[in-house]
Amino acid sequence: MKDIKVAVVQSSPILFNKEKTIKRTYNYIQEAFKNKANLLLFPEAYIGDYPRGLSFGTIVGSRSEKGKEIWHKYYQNAINVPGKETEQFAKWAKEFKIYLNIGVVERGRGTLYCTLLYFTPDGKLSGKHRKIKPTALERIIWGEGDKSSLVVINSKIGQVGGLICWENYMPQARMELYKKNVEIYLAPTADHRDTWQSTMIHIASEGRCYVLGCNQFVTKEMYPEEFKEELNNEPEIMSKGGSVIVSPSGKVLAGPLFGKEGILYANLTEKELIKSKFDFDVIGHYSRNDIFDE
Repeated sequence: MKDIKVAVVQSSPILFNKEKTIKRTYNYIQEAFKNKANLLLFPEAYIGDYPRGLSFGTIVGSRSEKGKEIWHKYYQNAINVPGKETEQFAKWAKEFKIYLNIGVVERGRGTLYCTLLYFTPDGKLSGKHRKIKPTALERIIWGEGDKSSLVVINSKIGQVGGLICWENYMPQARMELYKKNVEIYLAPTADHRDTWQSTMIHIASEGRCYVLGCNQFVTKEMYPEEFKEELNNEPEIMSKGGSVIVSPSGKVLAGPLFGKEGILYANLTEKELIKSKFDFDVIGHYSRNDIFDE
């Protein structure tokens, strides 16, 4: 891994308006570039929306017509991968010479997927990870990814990979990334609980990797008027954020950021990465493959 500067964006999309959200994305890329960031991470479902608080008219045993209309609007706000939006992101990654990583809602042949995209400074979409297990009601709007989605990008700045939200609670999924020697571990999420911070610190300490946790800051006021009635029982702040950057030894380098939008920055060094594995290496001297089944 090379010594680099990373940036984590805590922001909300312009809900149900991907065109305006993409313009907002560009503004954040510009800001990160001005601050000399080499790698930039956006939250889970930043393009296409994390539809917090919406039920899509679904209860066990039935789906309403109104809910299907909302689903149609949600589908229209998703993107094709590859497609014109990914071409634009690749162009910006090349223009600003930055590793751009962004959560999107991806269209399949009808099914939608919660996806993390990896763009490199040579203007390429170098990889994608589809969420392998949506949580709870997410399962009615997103399908499941497969093993091919457990990617780690071999880049000029190091080994970059990650998992989305509660996938990070799946030990076997984490181990797959560790086996691929992940050095910069991306964790876009929708979990804004204080306990999520413990998860980020644990993964950094377990994997001896840098961890970039990235969430949205969302208020009820940000939703289009047509959805406000369904959100009556929701708190005004629907996601308080909690983005954070953690070192391989479990030290918090930036954040956690709560209660507002913003960008976190941190410098990552190869020296710190190597030093951290002196006393613990989950795929090396601490793996004990001789007694555990592969």
